[in-house]
Amino acid sequence: MSLMEPSQLGQKKETRTVGQGWKGIFLIVLTLLMTAGIGSRLIYLQFIKGPDLLKRAESNRIRLIPKLPERGNIFDRNGKILATTRYPHSVYLWPMAHKKEGAWNKVAPRLSQILGTGEQELIDKLEEAGPNASGLVRISRDINLEQITALKEYENDLPGVEVHTEAVRQYPKGQELAHVLGYTRELTGEQLKKRRDQGYRLGDVIGQMGAEKAFEEVLRGEWGGQQVEVDGRGRPIRVLGEKQAKPGKDIRLTIDLDLQLVAHKALQGQNGTIIVMDPKNGGILAMASNPTFDINVFSKHKPKPKELESILLNPEHPLLNRALRAYPPASTFKIVTTAAGMESGLFSPKLILPTFASLTFGGTTFGEHNKAGFGPLGWTGAMAKSSDTFFYQIAARMFKRDKNGDTLINWTRKFGFGARTGFEFISEESRGLVPDNDYKLKTMKRNWSIGDSVNMSIGQGALLATPLQAAVMFGVPASGGYRLKPHLLKDNEEAKNWRESVNMSPTTLKIIKDGLRETVTKGTAKKVDIPTLPPVSAKTGTAEAWKRSGVKANHAWFGAYAPTDKPEIVILAFAEHSGGGGSAVAAPMALKVMEDYFQRKYPGKYQKPQEEKVEQKTSR
Repeated sequence: MSLMEPSQLGQKKETRTVGQGWKGIFLIVLTLLMTAGIGSRLIYLQFIKGPDLLKRAESNRIRLIPKLPERGNIFDRNGKILATTRYPHSVYLWPMAHKKEGAWNKVAPRLSQILGTGEQELIDKLEEAGPNASGLVRISRDINLEQITALKEYENDLPGVEVHTEAVRQYPKGQELAHVLGYTRELTGEQLKKRRDQGYRLGDVIGQMGAEKAFEEVLRGEWGGQQVEVDGRGRPIRVLGEKQAKPGKDIRLTIDLDLQLVAHKALQGQNGTIIVMDPKNGGILAMASNPTFDINVFSKHKPKPKELESILLNPEHPLLNRALRAYPPASTFKIVTTAAGMESGLFSPKLILPTFASLTFGGTTFGEHNKAGFGPLGWTGAMAKSSDTFFYQIAARMFKRDKNGDTLINWTRKFGFGARTGFEFISEESRGLVPDNDYKLKTMKRNWSIGDSVNMSIGQGALLATPLQAAVMFGVPASGGYRLKPHLLKDNEEAKNWRESVNMSPTTLKIIKDGLRETVTKGTAKKVDIPTLPPVSAKTGTAEAWKRSGVKANHAWFGAYAPTDKPEIVILAFAEHSGGGGSAVAAPMALKVMEDYFQRKYPGKYQKPQEEKVEQKTSR
């Protein structure tokens, strides 16, 4: 026993090793998994999210200062400026530097006080741009000198608030050309959604009506801007790059500014329109509409409430361009009835018909405007006297052959009624209405009747036409039988590209022209048969109309061209709800414009007789 004990005491104690190899494997696997996770995360951040993270990092360091493009100028046909640009100061913020918390709690009240803008309005502007927007956002336009001074004085309390100049529209003749030029206005949220893919952005302005809207793509230009590196407080360090804003193109209109101003003046006291058109190619020389408004109001960032109320809440609706609204054309339409009657083959050029105090068709009595009749009349005499019963008989005989008024209706459309004229203000122009059998069935559940044809023959009933369409109608005899395409953008295209023949016989054309001339020499338009004008051809019209209040207040029409033998202008004057007739109300309006045109173009040629001048001096 004693010999064995020492050997046992010298032996090492046995330790357990079962399973210890798996620990090493586990640690190796865990390390590999963690390394793989970190690596995959790095790969994800570097290659997948890298561009986005880089963009976010750059947006914290780089600021885009946009430069609004300058809109193209608008000139009249003689190069006189109609719309141009001024350069007021505007206030901008950087959305990323102005969150609802932090410094913004101090900036917002001060900025709101200086600009006179609610804090919520400022917040709305920033939120609309988005919190990560790297460009400046305009929050106020056209600030005054007092506001500029205040912003400079408190600039240490307004970090990230910047003042820059920008191009803003200005109209030297804002009222006289309101409906021709239209106006620009900052995009609404709804408009921005629709136009983002066209390059528009928050704070951009866009043409809202008139030429500004019609020629928006030409006038708008392209945005530019500076890429600026800033420090942690948003202060510029250096300019990294710059893209020059590309200005819009200038355009020249067919408008004659001097003539436009005269037309505007002639309309004062009447709601309505005066249109002057070139009978060679349809170029619009003047288009005045009244009541009007000052389009410069909409160039302001914050128009005065009373300024906006006088425009937007005015019961006379000054925003409406009366030249493009539809009304019953009254007796001016007898030009079309004459053309339809002659071209129908039912009547001789030497036709003579009796006229009456009234005639009855289909159980309805239709009266003569003088309530007595004019005795026997031919085509030209009926036009000159504007006899209703003469044209009733023409329409009735055509109806008996057609049964549904097709001849009169088809010629109405040939003259351009019932469709847009092709004028550039597409969204503002009414098509008017040419009623037919389908229209009667749809609206009244009955077929076209003889009474419908009779009523339509004198421009009444459901027939509706815009003053611009009526001007196109007068352009047919003035141009020698062509329907003109009225337009506002001046170019050097040949006249034939702006007109289309209505395929009217020379005999019919001569009868219409003779009738319009006789209307001036012997008929309802004698007021323009004066020595201050060259020979004029014209037609008057008085349309029955009622105001919404139920009071009868007729529309007055007058259309003409001159000189008769070689027309230089077509003029259409229209007075809405004037209560008077075309001869008494509309003709004097047109007279003032025609006198200005011819006396300016031919000084000394068309003057009042000497004795009349002496009488005027004595009467004073």
